[in-house]
Amino acid sequence: MKELDQARRFLTLAEQDIHAFNVLKVNTGISESVTCFHAQQAVEKCLKAALSKLSIPFKKTHDLYELSWLLTNSGHAPPVSAEKISLLNPYAVTFRYEDEEITTLSLSQASEIVDGIHQWTLDQMKQ
Repeated sequence: MKELDQARRFLTLAEQDIHAFNVLKVNTGISESVTCFHAQQAVEKCLKAALSKLSIPFKKTHDLYELSWLLTNSGHAPPVSAEKISLLNPYAVTFRYEDEEITTLSLSQASEIVDGIHQWTLDQMKQ
């Protein structure tokens, strides 16, 4: 698959997760770990869309810090720090398979990360 096609596919998938996150975050009956799973997935796919668009190779990973670092290291730093983005990392796997609800950030903070990375990715796709 060509880089631009792959980038568009990742962005489409990210936008589906963004929609799910936005729907779930206003439903008080849904756990924050389930809701933030979609935030993590959205950011992961946005970062992979940008990497693909910029032809920056990356391995199969859920590590948002690593994906952000690849972009920053190539001169295309996202608007949110890798440290802040990585607060979503535990929601990829760890919290999805455990019974207890653990919160590493608020839904508001997650929204800021998702919105910032999504807009930045849209801007990258236009270039």
